[in-house]
Amino acid sequence: MTSAIELDDVVKEYLSHGEVVQAVKGVSLDIAEGEFFSLLGPSGCGKTTTMRMIAGFEAPTKGLVKLHGQDVTNVPPNKRDVNMVFQSYALFPHMSVWDNVAFGLKQRKTPQDEIRRRVGEMLEIVDLAGREKRRPREMSGGQQQRVALARALVNRPRALLLDEPLGALDLKLRQAMQIELKRIQREVGITFVYVTHDQNEALTMSDRIAVMNDGLVEQLAGPREIYERPATAFVAGFIGTSNLLTGAATGGTLKISGGRVMVPGQDGDVTVTVRPEKITIGTEEPAAGLSAVRGTVAEVVYLGTYNSYAVSLADGAEITVFQQNAHDATATAERGDSVWLSWQAQHSYVIGS
Repeated sequence: MTSAIELDDVVKEYLSHGEVVQAVKGVSLDIAEGEFFSLLGPSGCGKTTTMRMIAGFEAPTKGLVKLHGQDVTNVPPNKRDVNMVFQSYALFPHMSVWDNVAFGLKQRKTPQDEIRRRVGEMLEIVDLAGREKRRPREMSGGQQQRVALARALVNRPRALLLDEPLGALDLKLRQAMQIELKRIQREVGITFVYVTHDQNEALTMSDRIAVMNDGLVEQLAGPREIYERPATAFVAGFIGTSNLLTGAATGGTLKISGGRVMVPGQDGDVTVTVRPEKITIGTEEPAAGLSAVRGTVAEVVYLGTYNSYAVSLADGAEITVFQQNAHDATATAERGDSVWLSWQAQHSYVIGS
């Protein structure tokens, strides 16, 4: 695997009110050439600071930043072969789409014939051919985002850094642009490093995801691995919706209020996560061999493609269940109903196992 970007034990410290604050606490990453890599986490976790160190806008307090094997820790941003796209787009409002995209090439005094060819090719890739003469104000948010992408990519950087670029778009357009971004990345073959706090964005687009929390990477893996096998309770709770159950397991069974959780091969204190869509809700007691928990429906929410149930256990704990509306939208249970929840043993993932 050829490395496009390497971070070696990178630390970033700030002085705040006379105290040293660590925004990034020793992050090491190895991002492959041509990879769509996401830095995911809540506000203040250090993901944007990490990206800014890759770009050269921030200097690490400790550690090394390498681009394609070269140490660029002390190299200024304009000397690094990367471009950055921001949430604000930062387009020139008085310029046409064509001139916005061509701006960087003109600054480099690229020959006119090459400018025409490269700008034309890039507008085709981002699906803006025929809109060359428009001004940014005459375009939708999604189209403006594509102009910003084209302007960054036309310079042929070795890597493109994207800092929450879809945050200003409405939900439907944001979802459409996620697919477009992945298509564009595959077509141009450039390494993308994407910063977001949106779990669905990261899961949709990424080859690998680094989940950050409090300046550290809690898990680095592919989307499916992170969702199905979270490394920590934080990752389990941050990526989608998850039910966390804790207690002492004996002989592969965790006894909890109102039932049992099957955790084959486990003994001692464990924390188990089970995703809401893995759970079946019903009135009949489940068969032996399944995890089975009895509770009372506290809330039912209709969400179109599925119903969401909040089920309270005797000890006050609550389990969330998603039931897809595959045939009709009729709820299986209503508020106040006594129900059984069940799921297969392999859907109980023991964190840290």
